[in-house]
Amino acid sequence: MAFESLVPVTGTIMNISQGGDCCSQMIALRTENGIINFFVDSQTLIIDSRQLRIGMRVVSFYDSSLPVPLIFPPQYRAELIAVPGRSEQVMLNFFNRNLVAVDRSLQLNIADHTTVQTVNGQRFDCNLGNQELLVYYSATTRSIPPQTTPSRVIVFC
Repeated sequence: MAFESLVPVTGTIMNISQGGDCCSQMIALRTENGIINFFVDSQTLIIDSRQLRIGMRVVSFYDSSLPVPLIFPPQYRAELIAVPGRSEQVMLNFFNRNLVAVDRSLQLNIADHTTVQTVNGQRFDCNLGNQELLVYYSATTRSIPPQTTPSRVIVFC
């Protein structure tokens, strides 16, 4: 999976319907830009294997390098879905050895209470630098780049 081409969409699940077969679903997200549909199948990585429900706030990532049908509302194939906490945000990015995102949009300050694990839920005790990370965070500083102490970090090894 080419993480650099994944685009996040945050919204609330309005509807879940069966897809083309029994192993796929279509979820409709209400976002601040309107309704967006996401196709979810067995290839979609859902962090923590969470059961998706109507009313749940999610961040769905789609691959912007793939072709999409020109229909309304827009429809994308979900590559990754994360469920943030009530006041949390989620970011997927490559972080350098100083834990600064490659686009300089965020710098991480890891605390003792920060949960760090691999995508399959195992503890990660190595250096977080130079890794693709899914970061759950709430508050940031107003500095450039903004800094945060994440509540959770998931490492894509």
